[in-house]
Amino acid sequence: MTTRVAIVGATGKLGGIIRDVVAAEPGFEVHAALDSRSAMSALDGADLVVDATIPAVSIDVVRAAAERGIDIIVGTSGWSAERIARVRPEIEQAGIRAVFIPNFSLGSVIGSALAAAAAPFFPSIEIIEAHRETKIDSPSGTAVRTAELIAAARADAGPVAAPHVDQRARGQQVASVPIHSLRRPGVVASQSVVLSGPGETLTLAHDTIDPAAAYAPGIRLVLGAVARRSASVEPGGVVVGLDTFLDIGIRLPAFVDQAPVDEGGVPGQVARATGA
Repeated sequence: MTTRVAIVGATGKLGGIIRDVVAAEPGFEVHAALDSRSAMSALDGADLVVDATIPAVSIDVVRAAAERGIDIIVGTSGWSAERIARVRPEIEQAGIRAVFIPNFSLGSVIGSALAAAAAPFFPSIEIIEAHRETKIDSPSGTAVRTAELIAAARADAGPVAAPHVDQRARGQQVASVPIHSLRRPGVVASQSVVLSGPGETLTLAHDTIDPAAAYAPGIRLVLGAVARRSASVEPGGVVVGLDTFLDIGIRLPAFVDQAPVDEGGVPGQVARATGA
């Protein structure tokens, strides 16, 4: 049986990669290729929706999929735990499977897992992430996901040490972790997690060089898992992170739902969803 996939944001960089993967993958076909302004009625008849739009549009795509009872994979950045909480009731009521993937790169996901594994052993942790100047949201969804994993891993140790965070130059705190965002030309995606303790520093760095080559394996993995109704994704359930479908060999903290956040008129501005 062929899985018909509607891709929203198919004209963008990530959407184009997803479209190419779906078109080449056995058992899948592109049912519809939409841009961010397309009518959501184009989703009708699809078996699966993949969202690769922008934060301001993404929440409407999730709701449109829920209204139609269609499973969805969300690749748009800007989804913190607090923002996911805004649509969880609709996902549960519709009984669909919703998978939020901050980053399709296997290397990035493994880097975040290593940071979470190391987090309880270092009192000071900060994240530096860089993307091209056209990226709308900051911090990046990957950095937010990494910070949330770090905070969950430090549940017993407590928040990281982050002195002078009242100063704007100290970065934006997400789950107590300072994040510093760079937006400049000549960069695809880069993240460094700097963990410091008495007398030593551990830096975990990941760079995306070729997005199509880096993201395609992760995209295929998630497409397959959702299409075959993997036990990792229950009806009416929310799954966050590519690590859900990988046996990394590191036990990661479970996703913790948060209270919905008021975005203050800035849709998907994940930096507003912060706290120690």
